[in-house]
Amino acid sequence: MLRITELRLPLNHAEDALRMAVLARLGLAEDELRHHTVFKRAFDARKKSAVVLIYTVDCELAAGVDEAALLKRHAGDPHVRPSPDTRYRFLGHAPADFYAGGRPRPLVVGFGPCGLFAALILAQMGLRPLVLERGRRVRERTKDTWGLWRRGVLDPESNVQFGEGGAGTFSDGKLWSQISDPRHLTRKVLTEFVKAGAPEEILFVSKPHIGTFRLVSMIEKMRAEIEALGGEIRFEQRVTDLCIEDGHVRGVVLAGGEQIAADHVVLALGHSARDTFEMLHRRGVFIEPKPFSVGVRVEHPQGVIDRARFGPNAGHPLLGAADYKLVHHAGNGRSVYSFCMCPGGTVVAATSEPGRVVTNGMSQYSRNERNANAGLVVGITPQDYRQDGAAAGPVHPLDGIAFQRHWESRAYELGGGGYVAPGQLVGDFIKGQRSTVLGNVLPSYQPGVHLTDLAAPGRAVLPEYALAALREALPAFERQIKGFAMPDAVLTGAETRTSSPLRITRGKNLQSLNVAGLYPAGEGAGYAGGIMSAGVDGIEVAEVLAAELLGLATA
Repeated sequence: MLRITELRLPLNHAEDALRMAVLARLGLAEDELRHHTVFKRAFDARKKSAVVLIYTVDCELAAGVDEAALLKRHAGDPHVRPSPDTRYRFLGHAPADFYAGGRPRPLVVGFGPCGLFAALILAQMGLRPLVLERGRRVRERTKDTWGLWRRGVLDPESNVQFGEGGAGTFSDGKLWSQISDPRHLTRKVLTEFVKAGAPEEILFVSKPHIGTFRLVSMIEKMRAEIEALGGEIRFEQRVTDLCIEDGHVRGVVLAGGEQIAADHVVLALGHSARDTFEMLHRRGVFIEPKPFSVGVRVEHPQGVIDRARFGPNAGHPLLGAADYKLVHHAGNGRSVYSFCMCPGGTVVAATSEPGRVVTNGMSQYSRNERNANAGLVVGITPQDYRQDGAAAGPVHPLDGIAFQRHWESRAYELGGGGYVAPGQLVGDFIKGQRSTVLGNVLPSYQPGVHLTDLAAPGRAVLPEYALAALREALPAFERQIKGFAMPDAVLTGAETRTSSPLRITRGKNLQSLNVAGLYPAGEGAGYAGGIMSAGVDGIEVAEVLAAELLGLATA
């Protein structure tokens, strides 16, 4: 197979134009090309009136065509190369009697994207993992989540953050990442999602997404596969302690007092597992603080973003709802950037603790809601959130959690209670005046938005340096996307859980630096940021764990 990259065609090209372009690029006759498959389709919308589709195509030549000679003829073309082998290969498989001697099964703590793929790979290798998830099954969890959104009732153990599928379930379902992927593990993630019911287009579009409701049924099917392969998933099982002997993990303790023996534990925690982080620190597991970001959600009419990005091609079915990615370096040294942009989506209540307000974004596969939303966040460092008031020196690894809690509580206060979020119109925020009446943009956050001044002296929803950076960034973003700083656009606070505030540091063997057999993984451990990267990290950790159990060598 040959792969052609950067094959460019007009947005509205004829149906047979791609095959003709392949023949032309390779210099082949019609009967010399047996088949072609689109591996990836992206677009270039820099010229709004002339949007171009960019294809990566795998080509199967007809019998009798000398592939080597063809490659030699195109040796000077960097866009014609052999197709890479993207198939996933298991390291090995446990024998049927692997557990006959009573050895403990590997544990996976957490059943978000990372835990899901860690458990799936272990199960597919015959290692029958036991998964412990503090929250409920995904459909029960969905009802609990709607309880917060519709009635203002929070279940601290079953919400946007906790439960089967993790935080990624109530999101845009983005499935792209900028991680290095020499082994094509992202392909394994996509393939498993398609097998579970995701649309096949996620295999070839440049920015695949699924959306919340489709994720629910997919997660159920993947859980069923893990169970069919001998794995076990237990819900409403919160891990409250580790059993550690001579620097090696020997099991976990559950909230109900049950102790489960294990010599290998995957910590696939989400970024909001604060009580678990506190327990790990108390037990002496090495943890260090890390940078993260805080900010607000911004909402615009989706049509404004579509027209700004696609011009006369706005609404084209191959383009879908437009997204954006923006960065501004403010005068005070802070970086402001768009985060978790959700085209045609909604802003959602994402807290997991009583008396705190947290915002996030979500969308369905269709992305057909009236507003676009994104986090506008400001980067912060451990020195920004240290709690001891010192000017230098080590920062306590749990200080980031304390910082998040402070501003989430402030957002709850500003919203007036009941998990109502504080909001402000962009025009008023830039002018430094309180908002009292909504304009043409209706905020989507439920259970509701209370208009106020997000920068009110003594009651601000974010630190002053973050507010100043945001106020400077909005007009700068307007110069990139016309309408971005429209006066009626709505800001909703606070966005605090962009990533984990700490890292459960691991070594080259992917185990904790000071507790053998403990495998910190995914977003909560500080090694991922989103569904795709979390899934890939889960695969890699599962492979290393499996290799140790089976006595196999790893690359």
